[in-house]
Amino acid sequence: QVQLVESGGGLVQAGGSLRLSCVASGSIFSINVMGWYRQAPGKQRELVATITSNGNTNYQDSVKGRFTISRDNAKNTVALQMNSLEPEDTAVYYCIADLRQAVWQPNWSRYWGQGTQVTVSS
Repeated sequence: QVQLVESGGGLVQAGGSLRLSCVASGSIFSINVMGWYRQAPGKQRELVATITSNGNTNYQDSVKGRFTISRDNAKNTVALQMNSLEPEDTAVYYCIADLRQAVWQPNWSRYWGQGTQVTVSS
């Protein structure tokens, strides 16, 4: 059993900052990619940022220069520092992890957190 638990969402004014955190726990052998997706009301879920186990990062264009993703491989955690927040960033943010639960598993499986609400007021 694997669990991803997010924390750090909330309400903030435009221009403010929030930091999201996510910890993966349970039967985990190895984690490849960790990251964040978001889904705004009436819109499709979209990628925000990802980070590989060796630190390579990828960001959605709209958050480049404002958001920073980081991870602690030893603790199976990933964080998203969000600065200069805009009302358009309002969404439910989901943590993801592509992981293997055992050494004999050939493929990575994606797990999702339950989501945390981020609301940015104008």
